[in-house]
Amino acid sequence: QVQLVESGGGLVQAGGSLRLSCAASGRSIASYTMAWFRQAPGKEREAVAAIFRRPGHTYYADSVKGRFTISRDSAKNTVYLQMNSQQPEDTGVYFCGADSALILTSIFNSRQYDCWGQGSQITVSS
Repeated sequence: QVQLVESGGGLVQAGGSLRLSCAASGRSIASYTMAWFRQAPGKEREAVAAIFRRPGHTYYADSVKGRFTISRDSAKNTVYLQMNSQQPEDTGVYFCGADSALILTSIFNSRQYDCWGQGSQITVSS
């Protein structure tokens, strides 16, 4: 199993930017599909962005397309989520997930991910 540690959360004003990091240990992330999910109070966990294991194609929820970018650095075994033009509705706890076996059609299904980070709070003020 891979272990995940997130960092980079915080408070930002609407229109601002933040970058989340998800550092993995134990296995190479190149073998894993990596994704970011978020959960707002009282709501279910929803997918934000994902990067499929080799060859590393990226996928985004409609709500963040054009604003968020997911990327990975294999040398650092780390996945990033660059968040630009943030809005109050982006507020929530952001989780990094990893799975080595899920199929592409399940990439935005949180129940298919075996490994999770501890979560990182993002608060966007209006």
